[in-house]
Amino acid sequence: MTQAAQHRPDYEAMSDDEIVTCLQHGEGGAFNVVIQRHNQRLFRVTRAVLGDDAEAEDVVQEAYVKAFSRIEGFRRQASLTTWLTRIALNEALDRRRRRRATTALDELETANGTQGGSVVLPHPALLSNDPERDAARSEIRRLVEAAVDRLPDDFRIVFVMREVEEMSIEETAKHLSIPQATVKTRLHRARRLVRAELAGTLASALAGSFPFAGSRCVLMTERVLARLGYSDSPDRTR
Repeated sequence: MTQAAQHRPDYEAMSDDEIVTCLQHGEGGAFNVVIQRHNQRLFRVTRAVLGDDAEAEDVVQEAYVKAFSRIEGFRRQASLTTWLTRIALNEALDRRRRRRATTALDELETANGTQGGSVVLPHPALLSNDPERDAARSEIRRLVEAAVDRLPDDFRIVFVMREVEEMSIEETAKHLSIPQATVKTRLHRARRLVRAELAGTLASALAGSFPFAGSRCVLMTERVLARLGYSDSPDRTR
C-alpha cells in the first residue's frame, strides 16, 4: 500500500457532519460517498413528484449540482439529508409546475369505499436461487408500484415520503410546506386508493403466489425418487 493510500480518508465511515466538512474543503472522494448515500431517497422523492424515471434522474443530478455548488454556505441548521432532500424536492416541484403551465391536469380528490389502514410496500427481495419465487415477488412489486404511480400527484408524493422513505409526519409536512393534518389526510386517501387498485389486480397475481415449479419441482422429484430407490429415468426399476 502506498503512503498516499494509507493517509486517504475513510469517507464511508464518516458521519454526514464530518462529510460536510470534507465537502467544504473540496475533497473529491467525499462527493462520491454523499451521492451514493443519498441517491435512493432523492430518486424516490423526485420520482413521486414527476412520475417518470428519466425525468427524476435528471432532477436528482441537477439537485446535486446545485447542492455542491452551494456547499460552502451550508450552515448545518438542518441535516445534510434534509437539506439535499429539500433541494431535490424543490427542483422536482418547479419542474412539475413548468409542465403544468402547458398541460391541464384533473386530479382526483376522493377515494372509493375501502376503509383505512396501512399499505405495506414489499421490500425489494434479494436475488436468490429460486427464479420462480423471485418472479412472483417482482410481479407483486410491479403491481404495487403501478398502483402508486396512478395516484394523484399530491397523494403520491406524501405516500412515498411516508410509506416508502418512512419520513415522519412532521418532516413530510415541513418538506412540502403543508400542515401536518394535510399530510395525514392525503396519506389516508392514498392508502385507500392503492388498496382499491390492488384489490382487483392482486387477485389474479395471488393465484401464482408461493410457486413450486421449475427447478424447485425438478429437485424435489429427484430427491423423492432417490429415496425410493429410483433414478429419474422412467424405464429404471428397483
